[in-house]
Order: sequence, then structure tokens, then C-alpha cells
Amino acid sequence: SRPARGSSGEMAAPMSRGSRDPEPGAAPYGNFPNYSRFHPPEGRVSLLPQGLLRSLFPAATRPLLGLDVGCNSGELSVALYQHLLGLQDSNSSLEPPKELQLLCCDIDPELIQRAQQSSPFPASISFASLDIMDSVAREQLLSSYLQRFGRSRFDIGFCMSVTMWIHLNHGDRGLLEFLTLLGSLCTFLLVEPQPWRCYRAAARRLRRLGRHDFEHFRQLRINGDMAESVTSILTQQCAMELVCCFGSTSWDRSLLLFKSTSAHPEPSE
Repeated sequence: SRPARGSSGEMAAPMSRGSRDPEPGAAPYGNFPNYSRFHPPEGRVSLLPQGLLRSLFPAATRPLLGLDVGCNSGELSVALYQHLLGLQDSNSSLEPPKELQLLCCDIDPELIQRAQQSSPFPASISFASLDIMDSVAREQLLSSYLQRFGRSRFDIGFCMSVTMWIHLNHGDRGLLEFLTLLGSLCTFLLVEPQPWRCYRAAARRLRRLGRHDFEHFRQLRINGDMAESVTSILTQQCAMELVCCFGSTSWDRSLLLFKSTSAHPEPSE
């Protein structure tokens, strides 16, 4: 659903930005145009406690800053925002109090345009096209966003079904780089790693289409239980600790919450 030449859900080699491949299975960066139809946002957000933000950040400066990497066309980003702020049962179209500001990025500019056009909370949720593995573009976007709030890092990051696309497009080294980046950027990090069977299915789909995008696939040494591998990388190499697992979605993906061991939420003044 989301990666990037990394990040936003997709990308390894620059793709033709002007024209989308008409074959829906040809989404080498996870940039499926109708992702939320087969993995509905409710399948994830229903696993998260509604009071999660207040329990994680009881005295932190507001607004909290969130980063959603690989947001696709924004449906899950909006659902997370509504769920975490308790807005999902409200019919009000008014912008909520400035509790959370969310920056959502994806490598696919067409999906980002859709997200921007349909967002019900444009003052609180920002969508931007970004290849998270492009260090220059990443630094420019993320630094300018954080500086707007006088902050040096995000309070919470969301990495929902992105790790596989980074891994397939950038190899083991790229996955390590990506997770290290998120660990350095976020005080808390919610990760939904794809299991190894999804890697095989993604490679199979592209092979059927005569594509050879995943050049790293057969050389990956990090394989098998990917939830365990991602946990090991974040806890052993990225100065994070596993806080809890919120369970698994109906399509068998774990929701794992990590906390940085080197950063603490900024206290309110």
C-alpha cells in the first residue's frame, strides 16, 4: 500500500510520473490506486485504543506531530487521525482542536493529489509527494515541516505496509537505512510489516507482467518472519524498544508499537 523509492509506499528507480501503468497488479512501489478497497482502514484502526495518544503523551507539547510514510491516497491516514482523536463518530465537518498535525507522504504524485482533494481536515493533515529514500528531498520536506513547529522530531510515525516495498526495491541495506531513519525521526513508531508470503506474491505478480523490478528479491538475507526481523532491527540497531503488539489484522499483519530509548516527548510549558 505504501513505500517509496522508497517510501511512500513505493519506489526504486524513478518511475514515469506522467502515466500510470494500466495494469493494477503493476505497482512495484505498493502504489495501488484502490488499495483501501481490499485492505479497509477499519481493519487497522479498530485494533488501536482510542485513548492511545493521551496515554503515550500525557504531558507533551501540543500539537503532537505525526508522520505517515507511504500514505497512498490518504484513506488510512484520515482514518487514523479520526480514530486517534475520537472523531470517527462525529458528523461535524469542523476542524478539530490542534491536538495532532499529520504529515503524510507517498512516492506517487497522483495518489497524493487524490488525497489532497478528498481530505476532510486540510488544516491538520498535510499530504506531500516524496520518495523517502531520496535523502535530499526528504531533508528538505521534513526539516521545513518540523521547523514550522519549532521541533526536531516527530512524536509518532506510522509505517503501514511499507517495509516490504522498501525492502524489495532497495534490498537489505535499504530496509536497514529506512528503519534507522524512522527510528531517528520518531519518538514512537507504529509499524505494520508485510509477512514474507507477501514478498513472494508481489514478485510473482510482476513476473507475470514481464516486469523485473525487484532485482534484490533473490538476494535478500533478511527474510522469513518479517515482524520478528523488523523488531530485531529496530530494537538492536535503532535504539528503540517494543512497547506492544496491538494484534493482527484479518489479513494477518501485526501492528507493532515501538518507542525510542534516546528521546522523550517534549513537556508542555
